[in-house]
Amino acid sequence: MKTDNKLKGRDLINVGIYGAIYFVILFAVAMLGMIPIFLPLLSVLVPILGGIPFMLFLTKVKKPGMIFIFAMIMGILMLLTGMGPWPLLTCAVAGLLAELCFKSGAYKSAKKAVLSYGLFSMWIFGNYLPLFTDYEGYFAQRADYGEAYISAVQKLMPLWMAPVLLIACFVCGILGGLLGRALLKKHFEKAGLA
Repeated sequence: MKTDNKLKGRDLINVGIYGAIYFVILFAVAMLGMIPIFLPLLSVLVPILGGIPFMLFLTKVKKPGMIFIFAMIMGILMLLTGMGPWPLLTCAVAGLLAELCFKSGAYKSAKKAVLSYGLFSMWIFGNYLPLFTDYEGYFAQRADYGEAYISAVQKLMPLWMAPVLLIACFVCGILGGLLGRALLKKHFEKAGLA
């Protein structure tokens, strides 16, 4: 018996619904970034809180491409909300890695689902890249925030924070995946994710 691996309308609807839920969480947490101390904490809070809807989304993923499309939607939304092209690039890479990881478990492994979310969460680092690659330009765009904000962010985000933030995205993605899996245990069992 041959299985149909082509994406259908229902699959794309699931991508859209869970993408919208994830984006609302992302947007709500991103608003905290207006307070300097919360800017580095976005790499912690978004992966942990976003783990619940993303893990529920993975119970619906049975076909190749769904995770990658989800990631690209996040990248496009970041581009449209003024975050520049970096998140689009990191979404493509992280989405592909997450897709390949979950596919390696035949879309049925709960462990691969958690690892996939850890890999997927690394896309968030793209939002920080302008801070580390175009320091002057980054703060020039945020001149309206005031000198106190800029000074606080400069102290909180030295160059050595770049790898720390990337690792935090991955580790907190794993934690968010475990949280989502624990809270959605019944859904995981129903979906056949063991």
